[in-house]
Amino acid sequence: MQRSHERILTTHTGSLPRPPALTKLYAMRSRGEAVDSTEIDRAGHAALQEIVPRQVEAGIDIGNNGEQQREGFFLHVRHRMTGFGGSWKRWPRADVENYPIFKRSMELQNASKDMVSNFAPPKVIGDISYVGAAEATRECTDFREVLESRRRAGKRSFVEAFLTAPSPGIVVTAIRNEHYDTEDAYLAAVGRALQVEYEAIATQGFLLQLDCPDLALEHHISFRDRPLRDFLGFVERVVATINDALRNIPREKVRMHVCWGNYEGPHDRDVALEEILPLIARMNVGALVLPFANPRHAHEVRCLQGRTIADDQVVVAGVIDSTTNFVEHPEVVAERLERVARTLDDPARVMAGTDCGFDTSAGAGRVAEDVVWAKLAALSEGARIASTRLF
Repeated sequence: MQRSHERILTTHTGSLPRPPALTKLYAMRSRGEAVDSTEIDRAGHAALQEIVPRQVEAGIDIGNNGEQQREGFFLHVRHRMTGFGGSWKRWPRADVENYPIFKRSMELQNASKDMVSNFAPPKVIGDISYVGAAEATRECTDFREVLESRRRAGKRSFVEAFLTAPSPGIVVTAIRNEHYDTEDAYLAAVGRALQVEYEAIATQGFLLQLDCPDLALEHHISFRDRPLRDFLGFVERVVATINDALRNIPREKVRMHVCWGNYEGPHDRDVALEEILPLIARMNVGALVLPFANPRHAHEVRCLQGRTIADDQVVVAGVIDSTTNFVEHPEVVAERLERVARTLDDPARVMAGTDCGFDTSAGAGRVAEDVVWAKLAALSEGARIASTRLF
C-alpha cells in the first residue's frame, strides 16, 4: 500500500456514476424484468473503459473501476452466491423515521428515479456458497486490461489501483435470514463465501477495499431499538469474521471503509465514532477509510489522537461529501487534510478521499455526474495545497 511520503495522495471510496443506459439495465434486472445479460456485460465493459481516464484526468492517484460492472456495492453477491431468493423490505432508518416531512420528500425523490434500491434486497433461503469465482476474476482482468492498455499507450495511470468487496456484515443485515439457525452461522457462511472474492482481488495484485457501512450504519437500522452493547457485540463478531476471511492476504494489501450511510439525512441517531473505532481498528487492514466531511462527524477527527489505531495504519480521510452538490473549495479540503495530519502527527499516514461512493447502487446517487468530477478535481487541488504546507 502506497503512503503519502512526498505529497498527499488522492483516492475515493469506490462507486462512481454509471451511464444512464447501464443504470436502466441494472434497474430493470433488479425489478425482475427480462434483460439481455450480454447487453449488460457490453455496457458495463464500455463504462469501465470510460471511467478510468476520467479519474486520472481529475487527479486521482489511487483509483478503481468505479464499480461499473456491478449493480451495487453489495447487491452483486446475489449473482455470485447461491442461497438467495425472493425479497423483503429493509428496516427503516431511525433518523429518517423521526422526521416524517423529510421522509416523504426522500420517498418522492427516489420514486422518480430509475435506480437499484438497497432497501429491497433478497432473502437467504438456502445454503450460501460462492459460485461466481469466474465472474470475480473477469472483473479483475477487465480492469487490468484497461490499465495495461493505458500503460502501453504511454498514458498516465494510477499510482496504485484498488477494487471493492462488501463486508459479510452488510450482507447478513441487509439480506434477511430465513435459512440458518443462528445469525452467527449465517455470518460465518457469508464470510467463507466472500473470502473467495477477497482473494480473487488480492491475487490479481489490486488493493482490496472492504466496504463495511454495517459497522456504523446498522446501529440505527437493524439495531435501532436495541442497546448499544448489542450493536457493539455485532461489530466485534463481524470484525472477527473478516479477519478470518483475510487470513491469506497481507495486512498492507487491504483497506476498510466504514460510514453511517450514504444519504443526505438528519443522522442524529448515528453511533459515535469513539464507540466503534477501537473495535474496527482491530481489523487486520493497513488503512481505514473514514468520513470526515460529513457535518455530523467532522469533529470526530479527534478520535484519531493517541493510540486508538495502530501506528502502521493509514487514514484515508473523507474530505469531500458524497451526498450534496456543493463543490468544496480546495482550501477547505486542504484545511481538513492538515487537521488529520496534525492529529496523527504524520502526513505520510494521510490520504485524501471522499466520505463514501457517489453511486453505491446504480442510480441512487444524489450528486450530478458533472459535479462529481468537479468535486474530485477540488479534492486533488486541495491535496496539492495541503502538500505544500505539510512537506
